[in-house]
Amino acid sequence: MKVILLEPVENLGDVGQVVNVKPGYARNYLMPRGLAAMATAANLKALEAKIRAQAKKAAERKSEAERLKEILEPLTLNIKVKAGEAKIYGSVTSRDVAEALEEQHQIKIDPKRLQLAKPIKELGSYDLVYKPHPEVPIQLKVVVESDG
Repeated sequence: MKVILLEPVENLGDVGQVVNVKPGYARNYLMPRGLAAMATAANLKALEAKIRAQAKKAAERKSEAERLKEILEPLTLNIKVKAGEAKIYGSVTSRDVAEALEEQHQIKIDPKRLQLAKPIKELGSYDLVYKPHPEVPIQLKVVVESDG
């Protein structure tokens, strides 16, 4: 029985592949879980349309990320914190960086996509990486200064 995989299935294939499986496996496991559909002409056309729509959305997200890169890379973000001698009281997290960017430049970013190995605990200049799209990493310059 030929089926179209709607989700990746281990040891069977990836999304969109047409695979030949035993009828019982398709009827009792793959189809009830929404992992596969019958390989009919109508289902193949629907899958192709879905793949084209996903490709179009991915291209739009990538172009939006490239526009954001043009805006963010030349900027230097200054964050003022309470500090002693080179040590910060507390720390600067990715959420703090996102809030400072929105406050200073009115640009909203997702703090979860900001790659910060560990919270910043010292004054100084840092280069962070923001990945709004897997193919478009953005270098963000952050300067942590004492407010006093």
